[in-house]
Amino acid sequence: MYVELKNINKKYGEYQAMKDANFGIEKGSLVALLGPSGSGKTTLLRMIAGLETPDTGDIIIDGKRVNDIDPSKRGIGFVFQNYALFRHMSVYDNIAFGLELQKVPKAKIKERVEELLELTGLKGLEKRYPSQLSGGQRQRVAFARALAPKPSLLLLDEPFAAIDAKVRQELRSWLRKMIYKVGITSIFVTHDQNEAVEVADQIIVTSKGRIEQIGSPIDIYKNPQTPFVTEFIGQSTVIENYHRFHGFEEGPYQRAVIRPEFVEAFKTDNQNFNNYIDVSEEGEVIDILFRGNSLELTIDLHGVMITAVRSLERREVKVGEKMRVLIYRLFAFDEDKAYLLENEKLKGKNINNEDLESYLYNEEYDFFVI
Repeated sequence: MYVELKNINKKYGEYQAMKDANFGIEKGSLVALLGPSGSGKTTLLRMIAGLETPDTGDIIIDGKRVNDIDPSKRGIGFVFQNYALFRHMSVYDNIAFGLELQKVPKAKIKERVEELLELTGLKGLEKRYPSQLSGGQRQRVAFARALAPKPSLLLLDEPFAAIDAKVRQELRSWLRKMIYKVGITSIFVTHDQNEAVEVADQIIVTSKGRIEQIGSPIDIYKNPQTPFVTEFIGQSTVIENYHRFHGFEEGPYQRAVIRPEFVEAFKTDNQNFNNYIDVSEEGEVIDILFRGNSLELTIDLHGVMITAVRSLERREVKVGEKMRVLIYRLFAFDEDKAYLLENEKLKGKNINNEDLESYLYNEEYDFFVI
């Protein structure tokens, strides 16, 4: 592992900012520290950078324990949330700043800055000042400045937080491509799960000063291991007494999470749905949101607000309309662990559960319905 944290603990007075953190990061990987405010993710980042000191434990970078090494000598580039650009300096001078501190010869500085201007798409803007740049351009300058001294590790604290939504989406893709092109090991902090899923190779989920789960974006999403991750990741409806729904028996679990992809809602006149009447239940559409390429339905099901996604190609649905609702599966959890439960009543049907979504979905297009 290129970066390792072993038994890291950090307190601020009586507040436990991080407890027993252990993880490793492979060289060249792009890792997200994901969690809500106060979960400990920024504390972890600042300890790796050397801006904070752990109370106990070891921080190892490239095989060396760096706890007592000055931040400036750890070979780390840091991109701050607010970019921390020097307002009185041009783009060129901002990027060159770290190299000048290292007393790199001017010819070498010029060569490196021009290389980074080209790499980050800032060529032609080198004489501008931060106030003359867009948010996305300022972010690129901060990125270039951090890369200028050729660090072995790049840390980014909420790198997209100060950028508007449209530009943020573009910069996610840009940053991922740039980091892979440069080939630098990178860790970024975010509270946005979509950002983490889209950008990172690996996600470290934090909550209340603890590491909840570590894994790939797909693994974190499909196989949440703890109640917190189950509720935090994805668009979730948290319910109690999940056994009220057809196909789920009462068990020892306290609560459950139902995601939109676990739900299928059908018009009551769909004859192709007759085989699933005993598995489904009737609900009422209480809200419809247009999501660009789909509709998001909120359905009142026994007093529980369930979310379902519906293609624009399917027949029109109106608020107040009664629909049949089928729940394929859900995540149930106790105090410590989450469990995926399948709808037991689907097991006796004449079509297997894996094909069910495709089968029922296709049968409700306008041109399939008589």
